Amino acid sequence: MKNIFIKNIKGLVQVGENLPNRIGGIDASKVPVIENAFLALEDGCKVVAYGSMEDWDGIDDWRNLEVIDAEGCYVLPAFCDAHTHSVFAQTREGEFVDRINGLSYEEIALKGGGILNSARALSALSEDELYERSYKRVEKIIESGTGALEIKSGYGLTVEAELKMLRVIKRIKAEAPIEIKATFLGAHAFPTTYKNNHEGYIEEIISKMLPAIAEEGLADYIDVFCERNYFSVAEMERILLAGKSIGLIPKVHVNQFSTMGGVESAIKLGALSVDHLEELSNQDLMVLKESKCMPTFLPGCSHFLGIPFGKAIALINEGIPFALASDFNPGSTPCYSMSQIWSLACIKMKLTPEQALNAMTINAAYAMGLEKTHGKISLGLNAPIIMTKPISSLAYIPYSFGEHLIQRIFTKHNAE
Repeated sequence: MKNIFIKNIKGLVQVGENLPNRIGGIDASKVPVIENAFLALEDGCKVVAYGSMEDWDGIDDWRNLEVIDAEGCYVLPAFCDAHTHSVFAQTREGEFVDRINGLSYEEIALKGGGILNSARALSALSEDELYERSYKRVEKIIESGTGALEIKSGYGLTVEAELKMLRVIKRIKAEAPIEIKATFLGAHAFPTTYKNNHEGYIEEIISKMLPAIAEEGLADYIDVFCERNYFSVAEMERILLAGKSIGLIPKVHVNQFSTMGGVESAIKLGALSVDHLEELSNQDLMVLKESKCMPTFLPGCSHFLGIPFGKAIALINEGIPFALASDFNPGSTPCYSMSQIWSLACIKMKLTPEQALNAMTINAAYAMGLEKTHGKISLGLNAPIIMTKPISSLAYIPYSFGEHLIQRIFTKHNAE
């Protein structure tokens, strides 16, 4: 098993003992950093020692040791991406051109594009073909610095296709060197066959999809796209309650285009996170402040669709923790780089680099149920860690948008 010693680190970031599991308000503006530091890892990425180089007193009889000189480089916990649709059949650049020519995302969806377009493409692929395409994407996602990944279904919209997606996610879980969380999102849209029979599709989700998912142990979470022209608040509640009955925890798409009361309802039903929030009411702020639910913003979607960016500063002013995620998908956010999300959060949402980093590490880990193991560097933790290329400051990462600055990611597989 390989042991790794990283020395002369310019800044060891998000490091310490007893760091919080969620962080908001004024505290979100601070990130603990040890300058001129060292980090010792066993078995690939298990933290066994860290500190200032001034305090380093040598290595005691380590075998199979790799020593890395990280002069000029930063080392930090790998990003946690708490909201993605990384399993899909093909890209949708045709719709990208449609939007350039004046159609909105909702208009494209209403004429049979969007999610339904992805569902048609996915139905034509075998499970093995879908796995091969998706796993290649996950490898690129990891190379970009992501060390924990949530993946949703929702491009199936039939019993067979939804199960195919979730089985692919389960295979990725087994093979990937990072933590993967699976979310069942059968309630992503109403398929064409149920366009005028919403009750029929909801019944198919509850009576056919969920029992099969429970039998095979295919999901950790359940999600619903609660939005105008998609699923109503009442429909969301029925589906989430059915999912909870088989042990699935809610994580909900809500407030992307409108406010319908979905945030409050999802929180009452025990949602771990409520995601999108491009639109946010004062009532939403109030219920979020009183809850332990993690609001999650998706600035890549706002950028790509030209819709409002979430009001993260309003949450900071209210002391409410929040996460940032990529929303990587073929239609509204074809970007999996969390470094790019970091840039967008700073440029468009006016977050400081530290506020955004807390949202992509500590708070994002919480939004995935990984707050005890990911998003920080502490003794005994065994989660992926990233090392940058030599850079002038930590803020250079979001500043230099488009530049790939992750030099290396340390995972459990490095131990082999």
